[in-house]
This record gives sequence, structure tokens and C-alpha cells, in this order.
Amino acid sequence: MKILVVDDDKNMRTSIKRLLEIEGIDVECAENGLSAQRVLENSVFSAAVVDLKMPGLNGLELLKWIKDEGLRIPVVMVSAYGEIDDAVNALKYGASDYIVKPFSSDELLLRLNRIVEDQKFKNAVESGKHTQNLESELIGNSESVRKIKSLIEKVAQTPTTVLITGESGTGKEVAARMIHRQSSVYEGPFIPVNIGGIPESLVESELFGYEKGAFTGAVERKPGMFELASYGTLFLDEIGEMPPALQVKLLRVIQEHKIMRLGGTQLIPVNVRIISATNRNLEYLIEKKMFREDLYYRLNVVHIEIPPLRARLEDIPMLTGSIIEKLNRKIGKKITGITGGAVKKLKSYNFPGNVRELENILERAFIFAEGETITASDLPIDLPGNINARPGSLPDGPVYGPPYTLKALERYAIKKALHRWEGNKTKAAEELGISRRTIINKIKEYGIE
Repeated sequence: MKILVVDDDKNMRTSIKRLLEIEGIDVECAENGLSAQRVLENSVFSAAVVDLKMPGLNGLELLKWIKDEGLRIPVVMVSAYGEIDDAVNALKYGASDYIVKPFSSDELLLRLNRIVEDQKFKNAVESGKHTQNLESELIGNSESVRKIKSLIEKVAQTPTTVLITGESGTGKEVAARMIHRQSSVYEGPFIPVNIGGIPESLVESELFGYEKGAFTGAVERKPGMFELASYGTLFLDEIGEMPPALQVKLLRVIQEHKIMRLGGTQLIPVNVRIISATNRNLEYLIEKKMFREDLYYRLNVVHIEIPPLRARLEDIPMLTGSIIEKLNRKIGKKITGITGGAVKKLKSYNFPGNVRELENILERAFIFAEGETITASDLPIDLPGNINARPGSLPDGPVYGPPYTLKALERYAIKKALHRWEGNKTKAAEELGISRRTIINKIKEYGIE
């Protein structure tokens, strides 16, 4: 157990420190709220004992800061007899307990042991939730995530088509799985198909299947994804990559609920819920005659926009907790937490690769972390000092603020991914959540060498 004691009274700090150290507890002290912030940015504690009345940043303000930063540290507020109302008020802001001066060593130890055990239980419960839901639920409590979850709950009750849009790595497939899980066909299959990841010549046979002898090599009948998803959900990812000729066939399936296998002569009824997703601007593709307008309106009965991570930075602490639990299982290392300084550093980053990039960053931090906590120095993010960039371009480091266009952000993300994978387009495309065909087109479009 490691405890942080925050009190402007040196005698009180020393007394509490000695009292706890006698019990074999590791103790660190801070003389005020500001110094406590600096300590919390670089270390992880089991609990904190915080004096309510301090000059400068008082105990209540420090408590609010701890909660705003997403630090999972239980706090015992220390108050004088006449400050009990303030101490009770602190409970409303998230304090775990309060203790009134003067107090005995047994009383303080009892409270600390209780809140630390309570926090362990909460972490275990949260860990179970994250284990179950990290791959199938949008993690976060920001207003935008709450609105999306509410919309998903409503649309899941109907069989209507849904179009999910958002940048690569934001969690579009996760949202699609949430819709399926809450729908009436939740017991049926959820079949994801990455249109951009299938060679154009094979898209039709993959989606609609084929009869024996339909083409050279078709030695037996094979059902397509529409049939495999029967009485379930078919998730068409990267729908903007669908070849124009097949867009007509997809439109007909949505209208008639029937398909015909390649080389077949009979229409086959299908009962499938269609959810599609894209990171491209379909309205722009319609203008360029690359996507059918009638298909767009059929797919876009309900539209869900997944915001980029940089637009919901307040979700980073919760996301980080989920990812750490996932990585503990994957890597076999026991990381117990992340320092406030590391969270602050993450929040200062732009995340062009969104949640997928956050996972990538934390996985590398796991590898290099020497202790049981991830610190700011473990994070493989080089924060720039001065950014001197021409309009419409990006510096080599992370990106801040809105002077950069979406195209510039996209170009930057592709360049960084290619650099990380030493020019391997397949690996870079996988990291960015796009197809190899898409990244090749983007490289040509942006003139990336």
C-alpha cells in the first residue's frame, strides 16, 4: 500500500507519516495542493489523505482535479470539528470518506484499509466489464458517447438500415456490434465484411456466393455472406469502396430481400439486417458519380457519426483503463495503473489514428515500462516544442488545434504509419483500419513518397 498525505501543517504531515510507516505502509507527502498535483502526475497511490483547508489549492479543489483527470485514487478528507459540513460536501464530489481531527491511528488505518479494499473491488468489477465489452462496446462517458449509446438503443429495436460514419479507428464496427447485440436478431450471426479488403473481382462472389461451375475453380456451390448472415446482421465496412456495378445489385437486395448466386438462375430470399460503415464522404462520391445516390438513401435511413478521439479527450482515462486490462491479459504483464502525467500527455496528443492508435501507443508503453505503472516517459509520443508548419501541412510531431485540414490530418496519419512500418503498405493499412487498395490510392492522391 502506498499513501499520499497532503497537508500544509508540517507537524500533521509528519505525524500521519510516522503513524502509517509504523504499520509498514509506504508514504509520500505533499505540503499543498499544487505540489500534490505534481506528485500525482508522476506516481500512483493506493489512497490519499488530504487536508480540507489549505492555502492556494485547497483540499476540495484538489479532489475535483483528481476526478477531472480521471485518476482512480480514493481520497480521505481530513477536517476540523467545525468543517464537518464541508467534509460532507466533499463526499458529493467523490471523496471516499472523511475523518475529523483529532483522530487515532486505529481510526485512520481502519478507514484507509476499507477504502483501498473498496477501490480494489470497484477495479475488479470494472475490469470484468472491460474484459467483456472492450471489443463490443463504445467505452466512455462523454456527452457524444452517451448520445450515440442512446441512439443505438433506439435504432436496435427496428430492422432499418444504419450508416455509421467516422474516421478510421474510431470504433464503427464496435457500434455495429452494439446495435446487433441489442436487436431482436441478437441470437443470429454478426457477419463483418470489409469491402475494401476484398479484391474487386471477388466482391460479388463473396457477397452473393456462387454455383458449382460458375467460373474456373468453382468446384462446388458456396453460399455468400448474405446467406451466412441470414436472420442476423451483415456489416458492410468500407461501403464507399464497393464497385459501381455491384452497387446496383446491393440496392436490389435491400429493396427485394432476395439474392442470386453467381452463375445461378433462381432468386433466394434473405432475411438480413444491413449495417454499413465508411470513413469516406459518400455525398462527395455521389457528386463524382462514384456512388449511387439511390443506394445512399437506402443505406442512410439512420445515420450514426462516431466522433474522433480528439473530440472526446475526457474519455481517455476510461479508455486507458480498458486497454490496460486487455494488455495485461495479452502480454502477461501486470500494470496496475497510469500516472496523472501520462494521462495529461495523452490528452495533449491529437490521435490521428483514434482509439486504435491509443491502443498501439499503450501497447508499446507496456513493453518499455520498467515498473508497475505507466509514466509519461514510457509513452512513445514525441511532443513538439514549436510547430512551424505551412498552411495545409503538418509537422513531424503530433498535431494540435484546428488550423489543419482533414486532408492534411489524413496525409499525416498515412505518412506516420508508413514510416512506422518501413514502407510496408499492408501493415500501415491494417494499423489505420483501411484496405491496401485505399492506402495505395491515398498515397497517389497526396503524392506521398
